Amino acid sequence: MSVTVLIQGRNGVTRWQPGKSWLVLPILLLAAGAGVAQYSFEKFSNQETRVDSERQARKVQQQQVEDLKHATESQLATLAAHVARMQAEMTRLEAMGQQVAQTYKLEDQFDFSAKAGVGGMSDLGQSIELDQLIQDMDAMVQRMDTSKVQLPLLETVASNLHIDQERYISGRPIGKGWLSSPYGLRNDPFNGRRTMHKGIDFAGSEGADVIATAGGVVTWAGSMFGYGNLVEIDHGNGLRTRYGHNKTVHVSVGDVVAKGAKIASMGSTGRSTGPHVHYEVLRGGQQIDPSKYVYRKANN
Repeated sequence: MSVTVLIQGRNGVTRWQPGKSWLVLPILLLAAGAGVAQYSFEKFSNQETRVDSERQARKVQQQQVEDLKHATESQLATLAAHVARMQAEMTRLEAMGQQVAQTYKLEDQFDFSAKAGVGGMSDLGQSIELDQLIQDMDAMVQRMDTSKVQLPLLETVASNLHIDQERYISGRPIGKGWLSSPYGLRNDPFNGRRTMHKGIDFAGSEGADVIATAGGVVTWAGSMFGYGNLVEIDHGNGLRTRYGHNKTVHVSVGDVVAKGAKIASMGSTGRSTGPHVHYEVLRGGQQIDPSKYVYRKANN
């Protein structure tokens, strides 16, 4: 089969008959167009896939940022809790330390309200990680917990250093008054017979303070036959003191009293002729002459 093409020109009609190769041209053009279209489609698909991948990567990055933000907030909350606990423990330690310093007159050596002086040469070190910082803070809290236990023990030990001084019996059981009857044989003021007076009487004004001649534990605080209102204090090492004929008693059994503390008011209860304090010192349960305790110097 052949194709004839008529072309109208100025010189008339020209007849042109293309060869077989011209018939293949449309097919080639169609194939080329299809190829270009396929290429464009694949390129578009690849771009779309790349855009989806980038979008997914951004989502992953955003999630990582959110996770990091939450983790940081959690670590900061943990850090804040540690700091708050340390502040609370430090406040307690400072209060206890200040109390010990004031009690034992060490304010000139220990100022718990001022920063501790530290310093010295230092090399540049590695940066501190948050986890390591929290570990260091945990260790510090443990040290403070230990110190919180040790400080009361230290106060107890320091107090014990003063026990011997506190329970050292010396001085008179009154602030004002006079010795009205010594230890030893005397004429009984009620029957006139020669009897043993096992204490020392200090006379004074009714209601005057009666004070402990040493620190100790109250083992009697009430009425006792012959003594009237009596206070008895155990000072340890087998020593006790008694304070009789009181008007009123200001302590109770089991109370711990300090040297010089007011324990009663002078009176004339029991077997008594007037306001005074009958003062006894007992060793091993037996009355002894209190004179050497009354007139010896205080233990400083």
